[in-house]
Amino acid sequence: MEKRKDDIESRRLEKRLKERFIKAMATYHLIEDDDRILVGLSGGKDSLLLTELLAKRAKIDHPRFEVEALHVRMENIHYESDTSYLQQFCEELGVKLHIRTTRFEVEPLSENPEHSVHPDSPESAARLRKQKQPCFLCSWQRRKEMFNLAQELGCNKIALGHHQDDLIHTALMNLTFQGRFDTMPASLKMRKMPLTIIRPLCMIEETDIRAYAEMRGYQKQTKLCPYETDSHRTDIKRLFDEMEQINPETRFSIWRALNTDGKLAEV
Repeated sequence: MEKRKDDIESRRLEKRLKERFIKAMATYHLIEDDDRILVGLSGGKDSLLLTELLAKRAKIDHPRFEVEALHVRMENIHYESDTSYLQQFCEELGVKLHIRTTRFEVEPLSENPEHSVHPDSPESAARLRKQKQPCFLCSWQRRKEMFNLAQELGCNKIALGHHQDDLIHTALMNLTFQGRFDTMPASLKMRKMPLTIIRPLCMIEETDIRAYAEMRGYQKQTKLCPYETDSHRTDIKRLFDEMEQINPETRFSIWRALNTDGKLAEV
């Protein structure tokens, strides 16, 4: 009886993920015929799900599009994914995986080299708030690699694995720290290059992704980023959880406001 109940829940979860993925595609016009899409595959649960959903959808005749994936390894930030697992994961889906290695430089916090802080040292996290944070520099360098490869491959779109929680948290961060109400859009056409960034998981909740990752047995990253919990995003996530306890409809209210103000589909 328990197994039958689990099977029903699993089917419901898969159906919900697929429906919200397709709804996002249709609502924000994310994918069209003859698109060539490069997926950012970090190895986390979000990017694994995104790769799986896109690969399966690409096997359907309409719309016709191609998918390839990129995994960027950062030399000087020691968080890792098992690239052999990612390679096997992509091969099973029929997706070509590209792996590139890069690095970024963190400015020393002191003119005296003896007082400089290495990005992996325990005391670095709080002190690095005073300059450009490693998260910003790492993300910027990864995006640079994606933009370069996408243009080399002739891709016209880059797909990122941001889910609905990410977009809502970003809106709250911008409102709280920047005094403006906007977020990462579901679709954003780049002005200086022939590329569009799309976020096909934008209507999917993180709890569903986590449940599906456990159900499918997605392999977790072998070592997490040392800066993962050292950001305002962590604080905002905690704040949003408290807001949902006060009003369970908070998620839908914020999402409706973003839609009403046209913040989810910039061109």
